[in-house]
Amino acid sequence: MEIRINWDWNGNLIPTRLAILWGRYVEFHIFPYSYAEYLQLMQQPAGRASYLAYLQKGGLPELYNLPTVESEKQYVASVKDTILLRDIVKRKPVRDVRLLDDIFIYLVNNASNLFSVQHIVNFFKSKNRKVSYDTLSNYLGYIEEAFLAYKTERYNIKGKDVVAGNCKYYLNDLSFKNFLYPGFAYGVGYLLENAVYLELRRLGYIVYTGSFRDKEVDFVAMKDDRVIYLQATYMLETAQTMEREYAPLLTIGDNYEKYVVSMDEVQFPSNEGVRHIQAWNLKEIL
Repeated sequence: MEIRINWDWNGNLIPTRLAILWGRYVEFHIFPYSYAEYLQLMQQPAGRASYLAYLQKGGLPELYNLPTVESEKQYVASVKDTILLRDIVKRKPVRDVRLLDDIFIYLVNNASNLFSVQHIVNFFKSKNRKVSYDTLSNYLGYIEEAFLAYKTERYNIKGKDVVAGNCKYYLNDLSFKNFLYPGFAYGVGYLLENAVYLELRRLGYIVYTGSFRDKEVDFVAMKDDRVIYLQATYMLETAQTMEREYAPLLTIGDNYEKYVVSMDEVQFPSNEGVRHIQAWNLKEIL
């Protein structure tokens, strides 16, 4: 007999209670709409225009049933407030609700950036907010558990191990950025990187931020015996950008797959084994 149970973090069945089913269940993580699902819903062809529209909208399904931008903003705000300010506070020992909200805002506006917990502590101290390392670390953990954001550890490509310290966070959905905090400087390249991360996770990859010597690789993605290195950038429009994005991959001496993902209309040729892939075709190589 097969029984399927659907749940979200703000439901009554939370992960700790699944422990009673240990060894007798398989857990599937459900993400917001993928780009492929967006195309099917909107009946649009794959390409730069539709991918950009997807990045600027997000993948929360209910957004596509709402008639106005204002109603979309209200919906995304209600999702955030329901999970962040009601469910987390209800289940976790949160004494400073405003701090929890401000940490989420920090993550939204620094998604795809490399930073540490101490960086955030220092940020709040610069705003005359006294925050302990442990409290901030705990609140970050609560946000992760609620699937509002995902932490991505650094992976030492040469040593093949996880490096403590700096890490990256990615949002569960781009609508939090697009509708709630659009005023902060946040280019399309950051939205693209977040979308690439979600696509990798959606397809079952374990994802790290790569570190090789003094260079950073956006993603080290692992699934079964497959390892892929990926760089994500908005456009490869200048020689300097090409050098910046290709150089980290070219310095890696192994034979695993290497890709640069961008939104260029032109498909660039392979460069010493590093392939270029247009963002709207990413799923084809995963």
